[in-house]
Amino acid sequence: MKHFILILALAIGFNAFSQIYDPVKWNTSVEKISDTEYFLVANATIESGWHLYSQNVPEDGPIPTTFTFDTEDSFELINKVLEEEGVTIDDPVFNMRIKFFANKASFRQRIKILNKELSLVKGEVEFMVCDDTRCLPPEYLDLEFDLTNATAVTESFLKAETLTPAVKSKALKDTTAKTESNDGKIKGLFGIFFIAFLSGFAALLTPCVFPMIPMTVSFFTKQSKNKAKGIKNAIIYGLCIIVIYLVLGTAVTAIFGAESLNALATNVWFNVIFFILLIVFALSFLGAFEIMLPNKWANKVDAQASRGGLIGIFFMALALAIVSFSCTGPIVGTLLVEAASKGGIAPIIGMFGFSLAIALPFALFAAFPGWLNSLPKSGGWLNTVKVVLGFLELALAFKFLSQADLVLQLHILEREVFIAIWIAVFGTLALYLFGKIKLPHDSPLTHISVGRLSLGLIVLTFTIYMIPGLWGAPLKIISAFPPPLDYAESPYGVGNSKTGGGAAAVLQELPEGGHLLAPHQILAFNDYDKGVAYAKKVNKPIMLDFTGWACVNCRKMEQNVWVDDRVLNVLKNEIVLISLYVDDKRKLEEDEIVESQLKPGKQLKYIGQKWSEFQTIKFKTNTQPFYAIIDHEGETVNEPVGFMFDADEYYAWLQDGVSKF
Repeated sequence: MKHFILILALAIGFNAFSQIYDPVKWNTSVEKISDTEYFLVANATIESGWHLYSQNVPEDGPIPTTFTFDTEDSFELINKVLEEEGVTIDDPVFNMRIKFFANKASFRQRIKILNKELSLVKGEVEFMVCDDTRCLPPEYLDLEFDLTNATAVTESFLKAETLTPAVKSKALKDTTAKTESNDGKIKGLFGIFFIAFLSGFAALLTPCVFPMIPMTVSFFTKQSKNKAKGIKNAIIYGLCIIVIYLVLGTAVTAIFGAESLNALATNVWFNVIFFILLIVFALSFLGAFEIMLPNKWANKVDAQASRGGLIGIFFMALALAIVSFSCTGPIVGTLLVEAASKGGIAPIIGMFGFSLAIALPFALFAAFPGWLNSLPKSGGWLNTVKVVLGFLELALAFKFLSQADLVLQLHILEREVFIAIWIAVFGTLALYLFGKIKLPHDSPLTHISVGRLSLGLIVLTFTIYMIPGLWGAPLKIISAFPPPLDYAESPYGVGNSKTGGGAAAVLQELPEGGHLLAPHQILAFNDYDKGVAYAKKVNKPIMLDFTGWACVNCRKMEQNVWVDDRVLNVLKNEIVLISLYVDDKRKLEEDEIVESQLKPGKQLKYIGQKWSEFQTIKFKTNTQPFYAIIDHEGETVNEPVGFMFDADEYYAWLQDGVSKF
């Protein structure tokens, strides 16, 4: 502790080369509901580029925004703190869905007064903010709510208090700045549209849809008096197809609710249901059975199609949707499942993209009938497309089962098991494409076409690429699908453990306070004094790694830069790594609790607060990740750096520090 205080003292007046960031400003207000009930309102103004995390963040994710109130028996809390809709993304680093706020955020806590003399309510907010390259340590800020300056409550918020959580989010949505939120949503919806559009083209190449193209176009050209009439009817036919699928997407959104779809898709049991559903779809595509709508539906619709005119064309489009359901149903179902995970109007956007891809060929071939001659003939290749889609559905199904397993922490589908399943699925697909395996509806295969051979080689290459993942390889191409590296039977790599293999084999026995950092097996210290003592013993420079358990960009550095062979060699053999976690919520020992030098009157109660203040005072910055190479006296030997995604630059910086030690 003395060593720590000495370093702080030496750090005062240190020449600043970085900046202390304070991107969130808080203000409070009070809204009066009645003589005994109020809303305590906490508003956050967030600088552009930064984001504040929601109150509801999955376990092992970033630090959530948390409010505590000192009731002192003077009032009681009614329900939980309300918050705005915010932005929800699939974070590939934490492998979970994370909600955050940009620009502004508003939080409301309803209270009931028990003491009429109460005029001031005190509370505290804990929060964490990040941008694209850095995160700040958790901050604890005191809040005061003056009941004597209460204003009338906004009617929409009063109503929202008694409605469902989905409606609460909608009512609170109006007070937020939406620029960055909308940007994130638009990108997500565009991704859904693009995937759905490609899926629509895949559906065209199935046995249920592809043969319908020349038949339908021929029907329109023969029944029309002239070419213009034929084109018009075909365009109307295509628009009817789009309308039918849009109605399906709208129905799904309306039944479940635009906002509740997101909560639905992140629920454990619905992930399990999605897994079972995709397995059923996959087996259907592989030929085990066909998913068909009742024949009487098709007969009734077909009868209506003979009426002619716009109504007849609409029922022809509906007949196509029903007849082709055995092929399009599993694809549409998968799209709706994936769109549901995005929430909002994603199912509608998905169905628009899918139906647009289905409808386009009919309109184009009607306009240019001569193109029909260039279409390949129907044959066994159509079933091959269907089977390939079945294998893809089978692989995708395990993503949903993995999400459920991660949330429940059952460790049934750990990383190695997941990768082994994918190797088996895609390996079997490669054998199928090479003609070594035949399924029920396959035609006799006299030879392998160039296209089929090429696709088989691509699938085989992908299968071989995944094999090293069983031994701890990061597999960056598919990093969003399998569980994270630390959710594995052997997080240090197959055959290695904290006391065997890699660095441990060299050290034989870990020094006091040292541990091996998974999955790289780098010897690291979380205690500053013990790390310095070991560095003196082995006469190596020290790298201070100011990080956080919930620091997204810290994990990006570790997963993408530290894995570089040159960087890893320096971290393992040429320096002593001291990782100081600024969000470590373990309490300090009683004799280590001191008053903050940055915030007089506040005590440093947690280990993370201690390291955060150390970083801020010594290096004049409070962002993570932050790296500094120092000597045994605590002096920097070269200029510290932050987020640096280029491995070459990071290696050069490490080498510069080691050479100057």
